[in-house]
Amino acid sequence: MRLKIIFSKIISTAIKLFFLSTIGVISASAIANEYNPATLKIALLPDENAATIIQDNAPFAAFLEKSLNKKIKLIVTTDYSSMIEAARFGRIDIAYFGPASYTIAKDKMKGGKIDLEPFAARLKGGSTKYQSVVIANAKVKANKISELKGEKFQVAFGDQASTSSHFAPKYTMMKAEIMPGTDYKENFLGAHDAVALNVQRGNAQVGGLSRPIFERLLKRKTIDPTKVKVLGYSDPLPQYPWAMRTDLASSLKEAIRKSFFSLKKGTKEGDAVLKPFKADGFGKVTDTDYDIIRDIRKNVSGG
Repeated sequence: MRLKIIFSKIISTAIKLFFLSTIGVISASAIANEYNPATLKIALLPDENAATIIQDNAPFAAFLEKSLNKKIKLIVTTDYSSMIEAARFGRIDIAYFGPASYTIAKDKMKGGKIDLEPFAARLKGGSTKYQSVVIANAKVKANKISELKGEKFQVAFGDQASTSSHFAPKYTMMKAEIMPGTDYKENFLGAHDAVALNVQRGNAQVGGLSRPIFERLLKRKTIDPTKVKVLGYSDPLPQYPWAMRTDLASSLKEAIRKSFFSLKKGTKEGDAVLKPFKADGFGKVTDTDYDIIRDIRKNVSGG
């Protein structure tokens, strides 16, 4: 009889422990999916001077503080790699990635505690696509990419993880049978504006960068159109994605989406926020939109 009582107590204790551990797992899971910080840390792509980026996006921070009722901290990392690592280790909550750096970050975060979810991209002319441009110093004889064959030029790129200032222009040249090492020597300068300036000065004969950024540099007269020329453009690319941590609270995620998609060109608030992005608004995107970027990375570097 005593053995039955003891056995019954053991079973009862085991059942209690099972339910307590199950509740603990569920609670931990619920907490993990309800990350709702008082201050949202938002990283902006380091493709130009950091001080300029922060200054230009002050209206953006003010808009989000008002619409989300949270403090906003804008962050510009030193380079693309440090931005990827910041996302990987949860040091940022929302990030404005380049298409390639987004896919690299996604790869690195696979199987980890934190993942990324792209939700919006720059909308221009009704499209969430853009292009990379290959430019040359005006003194270069070539007028199109294929004419660079065998010239042994110095070619400037931005960051190694950049889509429009590395992967896309390099792939565009590869399709014209202009190969790194054989037809040119590559140099990485970090930022898009540095690429354009060095091509203008003749420090590099050719360079690759974002077409929207290049056209903005021309408009600002940072670049003299008489000192550089366009050799060609890449195929259309998916725009830079905005991505958020997947463990953010559902209500916060919805509020973030609503805030981004509410911005419209032609309104006082919308124009102030969208101007630095040269955007008409933000359109919806998903992870599969960036499969073309994964293919370009694979063709260019096997990565």
